[in-house]
Order: sequence, then structure tokens, then C-alpha cells
Amino acid sequence: MLCILAKLMVFGYSAAFSSYVYLMKRTDFHFELPDQLIARFPAEQRRGSRLLCLDGSSGTVSHRGFEDFPSLVQSGDLLIFNDTRVIPARMFGRKETGGRVEILIERVVSQDKALAHVRASKSPKAGMSLLLDDRQGMESDLSVAVTGRQGELFELCFPAPGVTSILESCGHVPLPPYIDRADQDSDLERYQTVYAQSPGAVAAPTAGLHFDEDMLEELRLKGVNTAFVTLHVGAGTFQPVRADDIADHHMHSEYVEVSESVCQAVNDTRQAGGRVIAVGTTSVRCLETASAAGSIAPYAGDTDIFIFPGYVFRSVDAILTNFHLPESTLLMLVSAFAGRENILAAYQSAVDNEYRFFSYGDAMFLLPTPGDCSV
Repeated sequence: MLCILAKLMVFGYSAAFSSYVYLMKRTDFHFELPDQLIARFPAEQRRGSRLLCLDGSSGTVSHRGFEDFPSLVQSGDLLIFNDTRVIPARMFGRKETGGRVEILIERVVSQDKALAHVRASKSPKAGMSLLLDDRQGMESDLSVAVTGRQGELFELCFPAPGVTSILESCGHVPLPPYIDRADQDSDLERYQTVYAQSPGAVAAPTAGLHFDEDMLEELRLKGVNTAFVTLHVGAGTFQPVRADDIADHHMHSEYVEVSESVCQAVNDTRQAGGRVIAVGTTSVRCLETASAAGSIAPYAGDTDIFIFPGYVFRSVDAILTNFHLPESTLLMLVSAFAGRENILAAYQSAVDNEYRFFSYGDAMFLLPTPGDCSV
């Protein structure tokens, strides 16, 4: 039997789950993906990707181009975008002893402090300096000091002029691990949404990469409204689910901001009969975090919300998203919205039709399953 029906209280978000949820295994969210379908480079034009549409109420799949997206939304709908800006968070260098290091910033804590993953043959200790290469791979006169650890993350102290300036001098675009190539100058533009404003992400909110300025204007002229939330995507978004029972998985934390004006726009849209359409799973997590008490309210702080089948969505009526990794929390999130079997069937259709997968890949437009059961 695929899963066991049980009554649960889940991670403090129990009110957002149906009274009965399915206990599911990580392997229930597996699919086979040929390596050649992983997109290592973006489409030539932002709107040049394909768009798979899935109606969760019927399981119906249709195939379009992303340039058709404006035809799928209506005047009075509200698009919620994540305006986080990707920082050049990956740096290379060496320890004082000469060993090579790779640094990936997870979170900027203050003007001169950050938490980071540090990859080295032997982990650096507190008090050690890490000497940085410049963006061209040459030794620079810049360094950061290791001041301690928080679990798997290292506490780094940056000299003047601070974290942001040093990243601009030495940092590389933090491409995901499945894009197994060095970053290029073109990634500085393409691994960034055209509306990015708030620096802090180490991974792009990739559903937004498909929009160009002309499409945003086309949507505005059609009467589609827009609002912006912020979720600074961390490197933890690429961490695999290791627990066999997904209810045992604990999410990493990411910083979220949902303003009063966004909450008002959501409420006004729904009262007028429009739809709230989240652009990307990060926007979903923002809205649902802000709605944890039952109705949406302003929120600023960390979230570790984990959405999987059985979850009852409070503030999202449709989702635009990219294709996600097998057995990932993001695949579990979209399965909660449009149904696990529907999602896996749609993914198989995408594989059969040679869609491009993951961050630089193609997109999906999802309509929900009816009611509160999405397995």
C-alpha cells in the first residue's frame, strides 16, 4: 500500500493540513530524468521557454509556449512575485596553509558578517583566515576570517568595506550544483529576474526568470495586478530529503517579508473574484507563512514551512513554477497543490516531450485539485 491514512499534527502547521493526511515516503516523489534534459543554459530569450499547463481538478495536461502565459490570466488576477536579488555568493581561495577552499554564502547577517558553507580538504578552524581569489581566479589581497560555526555553517567576518563589496570583487554567480559548469558573464543577467530588488538570495526564484519587461507591461495593460514579496533563497533549497518518511524531514530556514500592502492586495483580489497566482514556490511559501494563523497578515522573519500533500492552501489559487528535482521538498509542495499522481504524470509527459528541467528550464502553470485532499 502506497501510504497509510492517519490523523496527525504536523510541525506546528496542523491547522493548515486537512484533518487526515497521508503519511508518504520520499520515494513516492521519485521520477526518472535523462541527464540531457537538465538545462545547463537559459533559453535564448526569457520568454522562449515552453509552458506545461496542468489542471489539478481533472489531471488534464496541455503544452504551450511561455509567451502564451498572458492568455492564461485574467483582468483582476493578482501575480505575486519574489523580488529577492541573487548575490554573487560563491568565492574561491585558499587557507593560510595553502589548501584550496570554496565558499558559498548562505546568509548575510550584517554588513561585515555572513554564514557560509566552506568546502575544503580539512575544515577551517576559528581564528583562521581564508585568502580570496578575485573573479578572474587570480590571488587578491582580500581575506575573510573564520570566527566560529553554527552547525554545518561557518561564521565569517569580512573586512571593510564589508560583505557586499567583497562579493562584488570576488564573488561568482552561485549556479545550482546540477548546472555542472563554471559561471559565465551572461549568468550575471540571466540568473536574475528583471524585477529583482532586495539583495540576499544565493539561488534564483526561477519561475520569475521567464518574464521580460515587455511581458510585464502586457500583463499590466490587460488589467492583471502585481505585488512583491521577499524570500531570500538559501543554498538549503538544493539539499535532498534524507528521511524516508517525509513527515520526519525538517526544513531549512529562510528570511521572508510579506507587507501590509500585499495582504490587502490578496484580500481585495479574492473579494472581487480574482485569483492569487504565486510566481514560484518561494512566493507560495511567503504567502502561506503569512497565512499560518488562518488569514493573511504582514510577516517579517524566518520561515521553515514545509508543504506536502494534505496541506490546505489558504492564499494561493494558482502557481507558476519550474520543474523540480526528484524527491525534493519543492516537488512535494506542487504535489500538495495539484495532486501527486497528477504531478508525476505531468512530469512524465514533460520527459516524453523533452522539456528542459530545473532552474534554467521550462515552466509549469498549475491549477489546484478540488477540496483539501491533493494526493
